[in-house]
Amino acid sequence: MELLSGNEAIARGAWEAGARIGVAYPGTPSTETLETFARFEGVYAEWCVNEKVAVEVGVGASAAGARVLATMKHVGVNVAADPLFTASYTGVNGGFVILAADDPGMYSSQDEQDSHWYARAAQIPMLDPSDSAEALRFTRDAFEISERFDVPVMIRSTVRVSHTRTPVEVGERIQAELRPYRKDAAKWVMMPAYAKPRRKAQLERNDRLTAWADACPYNEVVRRGTQVGVICAGAVYQHVVEALPDASVLKLGVTWPLPPRTLAGFAASVDRVYVVEEASGYLGEQVRALGIALSDAPHPLPRDGELTPGLIRAAFGAEAPAHTATPSDVPPRPPALCPGCPHRLVFKELSRMRAIVTGDIGCYTLGALAPLSAMDTCLDMGASVSMSHGFELALADAEHPPVVAVIGDSTFAHSGLSSLMSTVYNCGAGTVCVLDNRTTAMTGRQGNPFNGETLQGRISREVDLPGLIRAVGVDHVLEVDPHDAKAVRSALREATREEADRLSVLVFKAPCVLLSREREPGYLVNGNCRACGACISLGCPALSKDPEMGLASIDPGLCVGCGQCVQYCPYDAIEQLPASSMKGGF
Repeated sequence: MELLSGNEAIARGAWEAGARIGVAYPGTPSTETLETFARFEGVYAEWCVNEKVAVEVGVGASAAGARVLATMKHVGVNVAADPLFTASYTGVNGGFVILAADDPGMYSSQDEQDSHWYARAAQIPMLDPSDSAEALRFTRDAFEISERFDVPVMIRSTVRVSHTRTPVEVGERIQAELRPYRKDAAKWVMMPAYAKPRRKAQLERNDRLTAWADACPYNEVVRRGTQVGVICAGAVYQHVVEALPDASVLKLGVTWPLPPRTLAGFAASVDRVYVVEEASGYLGEQVRALGIALSDAPHPLPRDGELTPGLIRAAFGAEAPAHTATPSDVPPRPPALCPGCPHRLVFKELSRMRAIVTGDIGCYTLGALAPLSAMDTCLDMGASVSMSHGFELALADAEHPPVVAVIGDSTFAHSGLSSLMSTVYNCGAGTVCVLDNRTTAMTGRQGNPFNGETLQGRISREVDLPGLIRAVGVDHVLEVDPHDAKAVRSALREATREEADRLSVLVFKAPCVLLSREREPGYLVNGNCRACGACISLGCPALSKDPEMGLASIDPGLCVGCGQCVQYCPYDAIEQLPASSMKGGF
């Protein structure tokens, strides 16, 4: 018995099933899954530039006969949708399992979409584990299901399953032999003449999957009474059994296709039946579509965010157990760029310029928050460059502030390059800032093509980022030290000057401060401070001010000695400590 997170259990289940290849693009809450899988013996794992590529690599490896695991967060399924929908037609050779990790409550995401709808739309089976033990079991079994029904299988988790540790009974690895590949254009070449009969095969398979869902052991009924019955799935099951201890519960382990006979039988066995789900209406709509009459909770359940036992109890009018209230005087702790972050001065200067900043997905999205307040938009991976072009087109005949796109190096590899190429092709102008901090920082500092670090440490090459940008047709490309305030200011002014009817790309290159445990001697505020607030406006967590006098101070435990604040102090009030004061890394 081991204590595993849902992500670790999914990785273990894939390994036990004999999966030999893992592919992914990192994204919370899914990231640790492939990192765990990569540490097992006898497997190959890689970070791909995006989720679409990961699924295509996965389909190729599956066609060749290997069992394959692909992992991504829910918005990554959007990127992977193109090959995913057609892979439902082609089917598989070796078992192919895809993790879609949803994020109800949007703890680290730009939306809280429900991946159930993708399984339904693509018509691929979806398994919905409620804890780590089920995550391992469902994933392990999913490879056999994939091969039996000739279809990719999707495992859905949520942040609560992905990141919660529960006891798991681990097993041994089976040696799944490479299944022989046979040329079969009618199966693998999805031109219309072949896709039409594959569509019919898909529909026939759906009927067999529905019959299987009604008979499989993953849908469990927990009997407690006949007055109230609750239909639920995934982590919500844990909250329901805690909140409503007297209710009977149908826990759905298969959420597409739904099991019609199982659902009808459960509904007939109780006086009133309810669906409890979070951030979606998928289950309620699909259960009603099967002709099952559902009751509404006495009080509405929240339509967004994560559910909790307390919210479910409140909806059903149940008495809450005694608990200690959260103290009302706990100060807020908004997220912030790290002390010494190489992105900070770029956003500071963009804020000073009052530029329109189209942003992107990454830790640099925090540049939108006060006091920097230097990002106007954030939509999806790669959108900064495309949206910047859209702003320039719409404002071409109007006076307007500079329009600047900001994108990270990993996000640029993910989908920014195609956006930039489209802008170049359409003779677009403007300024693009690539914040190259040498890693995929937001999800835990994974490798990417521009730092050349592969998931399993294989010998690779570092793609020449400025050279690649020049190769697609950008003439004005400049590398800038983002810790040098004057250099950052000068580069941005030059790139955005009013008469510059051109496309400029500035590469701000400096490693993420978390890549190294070493630090420079820190700084302190001396008696010259006049409480002007210039340093505080950088938003560095190491900087604060006295609430009465307004004087600045520097926390020596947080200061990494980057020297950014010194460049903005007009009174020489910040000085570096001697090297002898160093107490080691952080």
